Amino acid sequence: MTPTRVLVAGVSTRGFAESAARAGYDVLAVDGFGDLDLRACARAVLVARTEEPGGGRFSVPAALRAAGDVACEAVCYVASFENHPHAVAVLARRGTLWGNPPAVLRRVRDPVRLARALTAHGLPAPAVRLSAPRPPARTRWLVKPRASGGGSGITPWCGRRVPARSYLQQWIAGVPGSVVFAADGRRAVPLGVSRLLAGDRAFGAGPFRYCGNILGGADAGLAAIAGRIAALVTREFRLVGVNGIDFVTRRGVPYPLEVNPRYTAALELVERAHNLGIFETHARACAGELPESPPRRRPGVIGKAIVYARRNVVIGDTSGWLEDESVRDIPSPGQRIRRGHPVCTVFAHAPDPAACHAALVRRAGAVYQEIEARERRIA
Repeated sequence: MTPTRVLVAGVSTRGFAESAARAGYDVLAVDGFGDLDLRACARAVLVARTEEPGGGRFSVPAALRAAGDVACEAVCYVASFENHPHAVAVLARRGTLWGNPPAVLRRVRDPVRLARALTAHGLPAPAVRLSAPRPPARTRWLVKPRASGGGSGITPWCGRRVPARSYLQQWIAGVPGSVVFAADGRRAVPLGVSRLLAGDRAFGAGPFRYCGNILGGADAGLAAIAGRIAALVTREFRLVGVNGIDFVTRRGVPYPLEVNPRYTAALELVERAHNLGIFETHARACAGELPESPPRRRPGVIGKAIVYARRNVVIGDTSGWLEDESVRDIPSPGQRIRRGHPVCTVFAHAPDPAACHAALVRRAGAVYQEIEARERRIA
Protein backbone atom coordinates (compact mmCIF):
# COMPACT_ATOMS: atom_id res chain seq x y z
CA MET A 1 0.00 0.00 0.00
CA THR A 2 1.39 3.41 -0.98
CA PRO A 3 1.87 5.72 2.05
CA THR A 4 -0.29 8.82 2.23
CA ARG A 5 1.73 11.79 1.03
CA VAL A 6 1.38 14.66 3.52
CA LEU A 7 2.49 18.26 3.16
CA VAL A 8 3.49 19.87 6.48
CA ALA A 9 4.08 23.63 6.35
CA GLY A 10 5.18 26.18 8.93
CA VAL A 11 8.09 27.98 10.50
CA SER A 12 9.49 24.83 12.19
CA THR A 13 8.01 21.53 11.04
CA ARG A 14 10.61 19.04 12.31
CA GLY A 15 8.73 17.70 15.36
CA PHE A 16 5.44 17.14 13.52
CA ALA A 17 7.25 15.79 10.44
CA GLU A 18 9.22 13.26 12.52
CA SER A 19 6.00 12.08 14.14
CA ALA A 20 4.36 11.69 10.71
CA ALA A 21 7.33 9.77 9.32
CA ARG A 22 7.34 7.41 12.33
CA ALA A 23 3.66 6.75 11.66
CA GLY A 24 4.44 5.71 8.09
CA TYR A 25 3.45 8.85 6.17
CA ASP A 26 5.40 10.18 3.20
CA VAL A 27 6.34 13.68 4.38
CA LEU A 28 6.94 16.78 2.29
CA ALA A 29 7.98 19.76 4.43
CA VAL A 30 7.90 23.50 3.76
CA ASP A 31 9.90 25.00 6.59
CA GLY A 32 11.82 28.06 7.70
CA PHE A 33 15.04 26.23 8.64
CA GLY A 34 15.59 23.01 6.67
CA ASP A 35 17.51 21.44 9.56
CA LEU A 36 19.49 18.21 9.16
CA ASP A 37 17.09 16.07 11.19
CA LEU A 38 14.12 17.32 9.19
CA ARG A 39 15.89 16.34 5.97
CA ALA A 40 16.59 12.92 7.51
CA CYS A 41 12.88 12.14 7.97
CA ALA A 42 11.17 13.92 5.07
CA ARG A 43 11.10 12.92 1.41
CA ALA A 44 11.57 16.55 0.40
CA VAL A 45 12.25 19.80 2.28
CA LEU A 46 11.58 23.23 0.80
CA VAL A 47 12.95 26.20 2.76
CA ALA A 48 10.72 29.30 2.68
CA ARG A 49 12.50 32.46 3.81
CA THR A 50 12.46 36.10 2.83
CA GLU A 51 15.43 37.40 0.88
CA GLU A 52 17.19 39.67 3.36
CA PRO A 53 20.81 40.33 4.32
CA GLY A 54 21.84 37.70 6.84
CA GLY A 55 19.52 35.00 5.53
CA GLY A 56 16.02 36.38 6.04
CA ARG A 57 13.26 34.70 8.03
CA PHE A 58 10.30 32.38 7.49
CA SER A 59 7.56 33.87 5.34
CA VAL A 60 4.03 32.53 4.87
CA PRO A 61 3.82 33.94 1.30
CA ALA A 62 7.15 32.27 0.52
CA ALA A 63 5.82 29.02 2.00
CA LEU A 64 2.75 29.19 -0.25
CA ARG A 65 4.94 29.74 -3.28
CA ALA A 66 7.15 26.79 -2.33
CA ALA A 67 4.12 24.55 -1.81
CA GLY A 68 2.54 25.58 -5.08
CA ASP A 69 3.80 22.62 -7.12
CA VAL A 70 3.80 19.99 -4.37
CA ALA A 71 1.61 16.94 -5.06
CA CYS A 72 0.04 15.50 -1.90
CA GLU A 73 -3.10 13.85 -0.55
CA ALA A 74 -3.29 15.77 2.74
CA VAL A 75 -2.00 19.07 4.12
CA CYS A 76 -1.18 20.13 7.69
CA TYR A 77 0.21 23.34 9.14
CA VAL A 78 2.13 24.42 12.22
CA ALA A 79 3.01 27.93 13.46
CA SER A 80 2.49 30.56 12.20
CA PHE A 81 -0.22 29.64 9.71
CA GLU A 82 -2.91 30.01 12.39
CA ASN A 83 -2.48 33.78 11.99
CA HIS A 84 -3.16 33.59 8.24
CA PRO A 85 -6.53 31.91 7.58
CA HIS A 86 -6.43 32.95 3.93
CA ALA A 87 -3.11 31.13 3.53
CA VAL A 88 -4.60 28.00 5.11
CA ALA A 89 -7.39 28.18 2.54
CA VAL A 90 -4.75 28.25 -0.22
CA LEU A 91 -2.91 25.30 1.33
CA ALA A 92 -6.16 23.34 1.51
CA ARG A 93 -6.40 23.41 -2.29
CA ARG A 94 -3.38 21.08 -2.41
CA GLY A 95 -5.14 18.22 -0.60
CA THR A 96 -7.44 17.30 2.27
CA LEU A 97 -6.92 19.71 5.17
CA TRP A 98 -6.03 17.92 8.40
CA GLY A 99 -6.43 20.76 10.86
CA ASN A 100 -8.67 23.64 11.81
CA PRO A 101 -10.24 25.40 8.80
CA PRO A 102 -9.93 29.15 8.16
CA ALA A 103 -13.32 30.07 9.69
CA VAL A 104 -12.36 28.40 12.98
CA LEU A 105 -8.98 30.16 13.01
CA ARG A 106 -10.60 33.57 12.57
CA ARG A 107 -12.84 33.01 15.57
CA VAL A 108 -10.49 31.29 18.01
CA ARG A 109 -7.60 33.69 17.35
CA ASP A 110 -9.82 36.67 18.20
CA PRO A 111 -8.69 37.63 21.75
CA VAL A 112 -11.92 39.44 22.59
CA ARG A 113 -14.12 36.56 21.46
CA LEU A 114 -12.00 34.07 23.40
CA ALA A 115 -12.13 36.08 26.63
CA ARG A 116 -15.91 36.50 26.33
CA ALA A 117 -16.43 32.78 25.75
CA LEU A 118 -14.39 31.87 28.82
CA THR A 119 -16.00 34.37 31.20
CA ALA A 120 -19.51 33.54 29.92
CA HIS A 121 -18.98 29.99 31.19
CA GLY A 122 -17.46 30.98 34.52
CA LEU A 123 -13.87 30.22 33.57
CA PRO A 124 -10.96 32.55 34.37
CA ALA A 125 -9.61 34.88 31.70
CA PRO A 126 -7.40 37.97 31.69
CA ALA A 127 -9.06 41.22 30.69
CA VAL A 128 -8.61 42.29 27.06
CA ARG A 129 -8.85 45.75 25.48
CA LEU A 130 -8.53 47.01 21.92
CA SER A 131 -7.87 50.60 22.99
CA ALA A 132 -5.97 52.28 25.81
CA PRO A 133 -7.86 52.72 29.12
CA ARG A 134 -8.50 56.18 30.51
CA PRO A 135 -5.96 57.35 33.08
CA PRO A 136 -5.22 56.54 35.76
CA ALA A 137 -4.79 52.89 34.71
CA ARG A 138 -4.73 50.65 37.79
CA THR A 139 -4.28 47.45 35.77
CA ARG A 140 -0.94 46.39 34.33
CA TRP A 141 -1.21 45.56 30.65
CA LEU A 142 0.81 43.87 27.93
CA VAL A 143 0.74 44.97 24.30
CA LYS A 144 0.38 41.87 22.12
CA PRO A 145 0.27 41.57 18.33
CA ARG A 146 -2.88 39.94 17.00
CA ALA A 147 -0.65 37.78 14.81
CA SER A 148 1.38 36.66 17.81
CA GLY A 149 3.66 33.66 18.04
CA GLY A 150 6.33 32.45 20.44
CA GLY A 151 6.18 35.62 22.52
CA SER A 152 7.53 37.74 19.67
CA GLY A 153 6.48 41.39 19.77
CA ILE A 154 5.05 41.35 23.32
CA THR A 155 5.94 44.40 25.41
CA PRO A 156 4.68 46.03 28.63
CA TRP A 157 2.15 48.79 27.93
CA CYS A 158 3.54 52.22 28.75
CA GLY A 159 0.39 54.32 28.45
CA ARG A 160 0.54 55.06 24.75
CA ARG A 161 -1.97 54.36 21.99
CA VAL A 162 -2.44 50.70 21.16
CA PRO A 163 -0.65 50.03 17.86
CA ALA A 164 -2.63 48.87 14.85
CA ARG A 165 -3.22 45.10 14.73
CA SER A 166 -2.40 44.84 18.44
CA TYR A 167 -4.40 44.66 21.68
CA LEU A 168 -3.95 44.97 25.42
CA GLN A 169 -4.11 41.92 27.66
CA GLN A 170 -4.07 42.09 31.45
CA TRP A 171 -0.61 41.26 32.78
CA ILE A 172 -1.08 38.48 35.31
CA ALA A 173 1.91 37.64 37.47
CA GLY A 174 2.32 33.89 37.74
CA VAL A 175 3.86 30.76 36.25
CA PRO A 176 3.33 30.25 32.50
CA GLY A 177 2.04 26.89 31.34
CA SER A 178 0.32 25.05 28.54
CA VAL A 179 -2.30 22.35 28.05
CA VAL A 180 -2.26 20.26 24.87
CA PHE A 181 -5.20 18.16 23.74
CA ALA A 182 -6.85 16.28 20.89
CA ALA A 183 -10.27 17.47 19.72
CA ASP A 184 -12.99 16.33 17.33
CA GLY A 185 -15.06 19.55 17.19
CA ARG A 186 -17.22 18.52 20.17
CA ARG A 187 -15.00 16.85 22.75
CA ALA A 188 -11.43 17.29 23.93
CA VAL A 189 -9.05 14.74 25.46
CA PRO A 190 -6.17 16.35 27.40
CA LEU A 191 -2.77 14.97 26.46
CA GLY A 192 -0.57 16.88 28.89
CA VAL A 193 -0.04 19.95 31.05
CA SER A 194 3.40 21.52 31.07
CA ARG A 195 5.29 24.43 32.50
CA LEU A 196 6.14 26.87 29.73
CA LEU A 197 9.61 28.42 29.58
CA ALA A 198 9.71 32.01 28.34
CA GLY A 199 12.30 34.77 28.49
CA ASP A 200 14.85 32.50 30.19
CA ARG A 201 18.29 34.07 29.77
CA ALA A 202 19.97 30.70 30.41
CA PHE A 203 18.85 29.76 26.90
CA GLY A 204 19.59 33.14 25.32
CA ALA A 205 15.90 34.06 25.08
CA GLY A 206 14.74 37.67 25.06
CA PRO A 207 11.86 38.97 27.21
CA PHE A 208 8.62 36.96 26.79
CA ARG A 209 10.28 34.80 24.12
CA TYR A 210 9.15 31.15 24.14
CA CYS A 211 12.05 28.81 24.85
CA GLY A 212 10.63 25.44 25.91
CA ASN A 213 8.39 23.29 28.09
CA ILE A 214 8.71 20.94 31.05
CA LEU A 215 6.10 18.16 31.06
CA GLY A 216 5.15 16.37 34.26
CA GLY A 217 4.64 17.24 37.88
CA ALA A 218 1.55 19.39 37.29
CA ASP A 219 -0.89 19.77 40.17
CA ALA A 220 -4.00 17.61 39.70
CA GLY A 221 -6.32 20.53 40.42
CA LEU A 222 -4.58 22.72 37.87
CA ALA A 223 -4.74 19.93 35.28
CA ALA A 224 -8.47 19.51 35.90
CA ILE A 225 -9.22 23.20 35.32
CA ALA A 226 -6.98 23.22 32.22
CA GLY A 227 -8.95 20.24 30.92
CA ARG A 228 -12.23 22.11 31.45
CA ILE A 229 -10.85 25.09 29.55
CA ALA A 230 -9.79 22.84 26.65
CA ALA A 231 -13.25 21.23 26.58
CA LEU A 232 -15.05 24.60 26.56
CA VAL A 233 -12.83 26.08 23.84
CA THR A 234 -13.29 22.96 21.71
CA ARG A 235 -17.09 23.15 21.94
CA GLU A 236 -17.29 26.91 21.43
CA PHE A 237 -14.95 27.09 18.46
CA ARG A 238 -15.25 23.56 17.00
CA LEU A 239 -11.55 22.74 17.22
CA VAL A 240 -10.24 19.57 15.58
CA GLY A 241 -6.92 17.74 15.66
CA VAL A 242 -4.22 18.50 18.23
CA ASN A 243 -4.16 21.96 19.79
CA GLY A 244 -2.69 23.87 22.69
CA ILE A 245 -3.72 26.64 25.08
CA ASP A 246 -1.11 28.79 26.83
CA PHE A 247 -1.96 30.13 30.28
CA VAL A 248 -0.51 31.77 33.38
CA THR A 249 -1.14 30.12 36.73
CA ARG A 250 -1.83 32.34 39.74
CA ARG A 251 -2.75 30.78 43.08
CA GLY A 252 -3.43 27.44 41.44
CA VAL A 253 -5.76 28.88 38.77
CA PRO A 254 -4.80 28.88 35.05
CA TYR A 255 -5.69 32.07 33.15
CA PRO A 256 -5.74 31.31 29.39
CA LEU A 257 -3.66 33.70 27.29
CA GLU A 258 -4.20 32.36 23.78
CA VAL A 259 -5.22 29.29 21.82
CA ASN A 260 -2.74 27.65 19.45
CA PRO A 261 -5.15 25.81 17.13
CA ARG A 262 -2.49 23.50 15.65
CA TYR A 263 0.44 21.29 16.64
CA THR A 264 2.52 22.89 19.38
CA ALA A 265 6.09 22.25 20.50
CA ALA A 266 4.94 20.76 23.83
CA LEU A 267 3.35 17.82 22.00
CA GLU A 268 6.78 16.43 21.17
CA LEU A 269 7.29 15.88 24.90
CA VAL A 270 3.99 13.99 25.11
CA GLU A 271 5.15 11.70 22.30
CA ARG A 272 8.49 11.08 24.02
CA ALA A 273 7.01 10.57 27.47
CA HIS A 274 4.09 8.32 26.54
CA ASN A 275 5.10 6.81 23.19
CA LEU A 276 1.91 8.31 21.77
CA GLY A 277 2.06 9.00 18.04
CA ILE A 278 1.00 12.64 17.91
CA PHE A 279 0.65 12.92 14.14
CA GLU A 280 -1.52 9.81 14.00
CA THR A 281 -3.55 11.15 16.94
CA HIS A 282 -3.99 14.41 15.01
CA ALA A 283 -5.08 12.68 11.80
CA ARG A 284 -7.59 10.49 13.61
CA ALA A 285 -8.98 13.39 15.64
CA CYS A 286 -9.58 15.32 12.42
CA ALA A 287 -11.61 12.30 11.27
CA GLY A 288 -13.62 12.27 14.53
CA GLU A 289 -11.69 9.55 16.42
CA LEU A 290 -10.22 10.57 19.79
CA PRO A 291 -8.01 8.65 22.22
CA GLU A 292 -10.11 6.73 24.73
CA SER A 293 -8.51 8.53 27.67
CA PRO A 294 -5.67 10.91 28.56
CA PRO A 295 -2.18 9.37 28.87
CA ARG A 296 -1.53 7.92 32.30
CA ARG A 297 0.73 9.97 34.53
CA ARG A 298 4.24 8.58 34.86
CA PRO A 299 6.98 9.30 37.39
CA GLY A 300 9.58 11.86 36.46
CA VAL A 301 9.44 14.76 34.05
CA ILE A 302 10.79 15.54 30.58
CA GLY A 303 11.70 18.92 29.19
CA LYS A 304 12.91 20.71 26.07
CA ALA A 305 14.53 24.09 25.57
CA ILE A 306 15.36 26.16 22.51
CA VAL A 307 18.96 27.36 22.57
CA TYR A 308 19.20 30.87 21.08
CA ALA A 309 22.42 32.31 19.73
CA ARG A 310 23.97 34.81 22.16
CA ARG A 311 25.85 36.47 19.30
CA ASN A 312 26.27 35.97 15.57
CA VAL A 313 27.80 32.53 15.05
CA VAL A 314 28.90 30.14 12.30
CA ILE A 315 27.97 26.52 13.03
CA GLY A 316 30.65 23.83 12.88
CA ASP A 317 30.26 20.11 12.16
CA THR A 318 26.90 19.03 13.59
CA SER A 319 26.57 15.66 11.85
CA GLY A 320 27.32 13.87 15.12
CA TRP A 321 24.32 15.54 16.77
CA LEU A 322 22.00 13.37 14.65
CA GLU A 323 22.86 10.37 16.86
CA ASP A 324 22.23 12.31 20.09
CA GLU A 325 18.65 12.02 21.39
CA SER A 326 19.18 15.06 23.62
CA VAL A 327 19.41 17.49 20.70
CA ARG A 328 17.10 18.23 17.76
CA ASP A 329 16.50 20.96 15.16
CA ILE A 330 20.09 20.51 14.08
CA PRO A 331 21.55 23.27 11.86
CA SER A 332 23.74 22.49 8.89
CA PRO A 333 27.54 22.80 9.14
CA GLY A 334 28.67 26.25 8.06
CA GLN A 335 25.26 27.81 8.68
CA ARG A 336 25.33 31.42 9.89
CA ILE A 337 22.94 32.12 12.77
CA ARG A 338 22.28 35.63 13.95
CA ARG A 339 22.12 36.68 17.59
CA GLY A 340 18.71 35.91 19.09
CA HIS A 341 17.87 33.22 16.52
CA PRO A 342 17.50 29.50 17.37
CA VAL A 343 20.56 27.26 17.23
CA CYS A 344 18.93 23.96 18.21
CA THR A 345 16.58 22.33 20.75
CA VAL A 346 17.85 20.30 23.73
CA PHE A 347 16.04 17.71 25.88
CA ALA A 348 16.40 16.35 29.41
CA HIS A 349 14.76 13.89 31.83
CA ALA A 350 14.76 14.37 35.61
CA PRO A 351 12.82 13.36 38.75
CA ASP A 352 11.15 16.77 39.16
CA PRO A 353 10.65 20.06 37.27
CA ALA A 354 13.45 21.95 39.06
CA ALA A 355 15.98 19.20 38.34
CA CYS A 356 14.79 19.04 34.73
CA HIS A 357 15.28 22.78 34.27
CA ALA A 358 18.77 22.50 35.72
CA ALA A 359 19.57 19.63 33.34
CA LEU A 360 18.32 21.67 30.37
CA VAL A 361 20.53 24.59 31.43
CA ARG A 362 23.55 22.25 31.58
CA ARG A 363 22.77 20.77 28.16
CA ALA A 364 22.35 24.23 26.66
CA GLY A 365 25.62 25.25 28.29
CA ALA A 366 27.35 22.36 26.54
CA VAL A 367 26.02 23.61 23.18
CA TYR A 368 27.33 27.12 23.89
CA GLN A 369 30.71 25.70 24.92
CA GLU A 370 30.96 23.69 21.69
CA ILE A 371 30.16 26.75 19.59
CA GLU A 372 32.61 28.94 21.50
CA ALA A 373 35.37 26.31 21.29
CA ARG A 374 35.03 26.26 17.48
CA GLU A 375 35.19 30.05 17.37
CA ARG A 376 38.42 30.00 19.39
CA ARG A 377 39.95 27.41 17.04
CA ILE A 378 39.29 29.49 13.94
CA ALA A 379 40.13 32.87 15.54
